[in-house]
Amino acid sequence: MPEQGSTFEDMERLLRAALAPVDPPIHLQRRVENTLDSVLELAADELESWELVAIKDPRNWPRAAIGPATAVVVGSGAAVGLVVLRTQHRRHKRRAQSKGLRDLAARTVRDAAREAKKVFDELAPD
Repeated sequence: MPEQGSTFEDMERLLRAALAPVDPPIHLQRRVENTLDSVLELAADELESWELVAIKDPRNWPRAAIGPATAVVVGSGAAVGLVVLRTQHRRHKRRAQSKGLRDLAARTVRDAAREAKKVFDELAPD
């Protein structure tokens, strides 16, 4: 009969192997990034096409506000998704270069801010 301690160690080893993080394939990451990018562009286009003329009549307010509000929510979600996805790409490099948990957190925040700036720069009209 095996010892109870070794059984738990074997189970723990099997669980670690089964639950090990797996990086998604590159093509899937690119596809998600392209989808989020197109959603973000569509939301920006919706906001650009919104006419303030429709606001003059109070009866149009609910209908006129739904499109831009939806565009803001969807666009914000897509922008956050892009920042997270792009920041995640370099997590292994950041982890290898960091000197500790605080340094890793600082590097991650810097990368996220840099990626957020890139996303907003891509949206800015020329």
